[in-house]
Amino acid sequence: MKFTGLLFLLTFTGLVAGTSTAFSENLSALLTGEMQNFAPYDSPRPFKDFTFLNAKGEEERLSDYQGKVILVNFWATWCGPCKKEMPSLDRLQGELGGEDFVVLAIGQDLQGMEKVKGFFERRKIRNLAALNDKTVKSGRSAGVFGLPASILLNANGEEIGRLVGPAEWDAPEAKALISHVVAGS
Repeated sequence: MKFTGLLFLLTFTGLVAGTSTAFSENLSALLTGEMQNFAPYDSPRPFKDFTFLNAKGEEERLSDYQGKVILVNFWATWCGPCKKEMPSLDRLQGELGGEDFVVLAIGQDLQGMEKVKGFFERRKIRNLAALNDKTVKSGRSAGVFGLPASILLNANGEEIGRLVGPAEWDAPEAKALISHVVAGS
């Protein structure tokens, strides 16, 4: 399993906890470097379900992924910081994505899926699924008003916290935060 080394480190250092109070307290210890702007909640919060389209034009729901820890990233092809951030999200999905974790990078492009697919091809994004919501209702439903915005959900579909603005999501501190949430789910 890809999380083994980080899980050992987190367990060894006492960061993996069994209670939600300890979870929220220990989460702040992980908010360094690239994750210093991640804003966690004291305890997980309910998160509204929403729909978006996959590359085949089929409708998917966020709840289709329940049971996994999800990093939902809202972005657009015209967004400069999003362009810079996207390769790190792709590497994160390639490295940690699997049965316990997934990155859902949901485009908010009004021009639709073809714009997203073209962006992925030009930038050699290979690990992320091409997803888009040209209605941008998904972002509004999630309370997102600026791009990029990333929201971390536990395996129960509850929001752990969010980061507004770009980050290097494959940095060691980002992977440690995600591994901590996976271990606690």
